[in-house]
Amino acid sequence: MAATGTQIRLAEVTKDYGLAAPAVDDVSLTIEPGEFMTLLGPSGSGKTTTLNLIAGFETLTAGTIAFDGRDVGALPPHKRNLGMLFQNYALFPHMTVAQNVAYPLRERRLAKAEITRKVASVLELVQLTGRDDHYPAQLSGGQQQRVALARAIVFGPTALLLDEPLGALDRNLRGTLQAEIHRIHSEVGTTFVFVTHDQEEAMNLSDRIALFNNGRIEQIGTPEELYQNPATLFTARFLGDSNVFAPIAVDDGKVIWDDRIWPIAAPPPASEGVAMVVRPEDVHLGEPPAGANSVNATVRAVEYMGAYRTALLSLGHAGVLGRARLDATASSLASGQPVTAWWPVAQQRLVLTSSS
Repeated sequence: MAATGTQIRLAEVTKDYGLAAPAVDDVSLTIEPGEFMTLLGPSGSGKTTTLNLIAGFETLTAGTIAFDGRDVGALPPHKRNLGMLFQNYALFPHMTVAQNVAYPLRERRLAKAEITRKVASVLELVQLTGRDDHYPAQLSGGQQQRVALARAIVFGPTALLLDEPLGALDRNLRGTLQAEIHRIHSEVGTTFVFVTHDQEEAMNLSDRIALFNNGRIEQIGTPEELYQNPATLFTARFLGDSNVFAPIAVDDGKVIWDDRIWPIAAPPPASEGVAMVVRPEDVHLGEPPAGANSVNATVRAVEYMGAYRTALLSLGHAGVLGRARLDATASSLASGQPVTAWWPVAQQRLVLTSSS
């Protein structure tokens, strides 16, 4: 296996199919060697097209893609030394597990003894030792995905590209394979570029996330940075739930919303086109302490989520939908009950309402 991966650098990358807007629009991104980078976003946001451009399955309209400083824009996919893992597994049904995994090694004309050694090693890595002679139809979906992963990394690629690889699996199995992918990334040490629309998956796996929106990167950062410090309303809404107060007016270190005037802890990112967001886990119900910001609210409903409850609220005179995360044992709230929702000033964020 590769000890370290390649650096992947995209500079002003554009892919235009001649439609109303480019599928990928002036994207610049550097993925460091050995990093687990996730391309996250809704359907049609450009993340999969970006992955296909890195793989060489799509040609660039403009910009450059470089591996360790070498321009690979003219290289066909088979010369980029990349592993690929897809949602549909793409296994050969007439080949055994060992034959499927050995396929890229045979294509590279390795000696038979070397192929046998590498296949045994990678099957141990993905915890499929003893399944060598099974056929794909004899395996569960999760086992088939492990075979596909083994085949994608057995030849020691400098980067592994994963396109929604867990999308066809049920929730429990997805969680198990997420942990396996995280472990294998740590052991193999190569660069992983992972595409998903699942925010929870991205938060669990990634070193950094590039959040896509309408063909552009909305924001790049660690999962914690994007969740705790969203730069735009799109980021705040896509990564978790948010209570959104908009439109607001900003004046002399305060924001004005509905009939409320609240102090802010940091200057706004712009003089207009700004909203305020507060995460549900930072919203409390009851008498606010000194220095907290608050708003009158009415309980719409209380949802039981197992580990916690969520109070759905109508906030302010405008009746904006809001949420407060409560302890699982909190069950005394009733629909229609008036409450005061409050939060520490330090836990609110001012964000741009549109991308820059």
